[in-house]
Amino acid sequence: MAFARVITDRATFANMVDVFVLPGHRGQGFSKLLMESVLAHPDLQGLRRFTLATGDAHGLYAQFGFTPPSRPATLMERYCPDVYQRCQ
Repeated sequence: MAFARVITDRATFANMVDVFVLPGHRGQGFSKLLMESVLAHPDLQGLRRFTLATGDAHGLYAQFGFTPPSRPATLMERYCPDVYQRCQ
């Protein structure tokens, strides 16, 4: 019904990716339950930074303490929207 993957060093950093709720199960609270479960996981306690990227769920993540980056000028990315094309 719902899925999330967290990439972490289990010491200082975690990045949540691939968050998904199947269409037929959306609007039933599964995203909140998923977030509660992820954030309660023992391996994800005491981290300095926990990041994620979202295009449309800012309100959901704000309920769990996520905010825009405090220092956005320090962030960079290499984005390749079509992984089957060569990124320069």
